[in-house]
Amino acid sequence: MAEPKAVVEVSAAELQGPGVTFCPNPKMALWSNHPKVFIDVATTGEGRCPYCGTVYKLKAGEHVHHH
Repeated sequence: MAEPKAVVEVSAAELQGPGVTFCPNPKMALWSNHPKVFIDVATTGEGRCPYCGTVYKLKAGEHVHHH
């Protein structure tokens, strides 16, 4: 698999709903926008955007607490 374009570390508190984040994230340049997708980070500790290849990783030591 190709190297990720970027790696974004997220804390458990930044995840939404059942442990997901979304891409593009607010820090990305407007010109690089693509359709918003939700990426599951909770299941394996990381997830990759199918559009731009950005990898979202749970920060070291962070744990997702399910309700």
